[in-house]
Amino acid sequence: MAHALGTFVVLALAFTVVWATDNSPLQDFCVADMSGQVLVNGFTCKNPNSVQASDFHFSGMHVIGNTSNAMGSSVTPAFVFQIPGLNTLGISLARLDFAPWGHIPPHTHPRATEILTVLEGQIEVGFVTSNPGNRHISKVLKKGDVFVFPVNLVHYQRNVGKKSAVALVALSSQNPGVITIGNAVFGSTPDISTDVLAKAFQVSNNVISDIQVKF
Repeated sequence: MAHALGTFVVLALAFTVVWATDNSPLQDFCVADMSGQVLVNGFTCKNPNSVQASDFHFSGMHVIGNTSNAMGSSVTPAFVFQIPGLNTLGISLARLDFAPWGHIPPHTHPRATEILTVLEGQIEVGFVTSNPGNRHISKVLKKGDVFVFPVNLVHYQRNVGKKSAVALVALSSQNPGVITIGNAVFGSTPDISTDVLAKAFQVSNNVISDIQVKF
């Protein structure tokens, strides 16, 4: 009886702690104070009395991105750094521009699921599931098509048409982050040892060194 009573008390205390937390917004907004000196997970709140419409506004999604680069692509973000009012709201936006056969190389967003809508052109998209399956799920999208990339999975986009392509993506974080696989593996600072990478990719040290130079 005493053991059962003790178990009940522990469970009651656990439920009390759970219900004492609240992940829902506790105020109308928390506009990011970019000059704040307090280090928190995100940004501290600006004084609500000093908040302006500009804190919730961004202009530029109509502007064609510059795709004259090695990847043939451009990303125009509307994250918390561009729209301070996104702070704590868990959502953001970006415009993707692609030259013919341009692509955004394999990458992950460690803090967000991504949903993409094709506005113009044809875009091949794909993601790879986690170990041990490593299943490659891909599809060619046309204007008006929508595709979802689950949080933290490696994914990519590529224009497979002869004309420029445009897409709009929404992400489930005000600061989704991005880890480009090639840059992270071959362009880290300091470098990952060539021995480690040679064994991982089952190639010679010279091959790894040649690739690292490109990053």
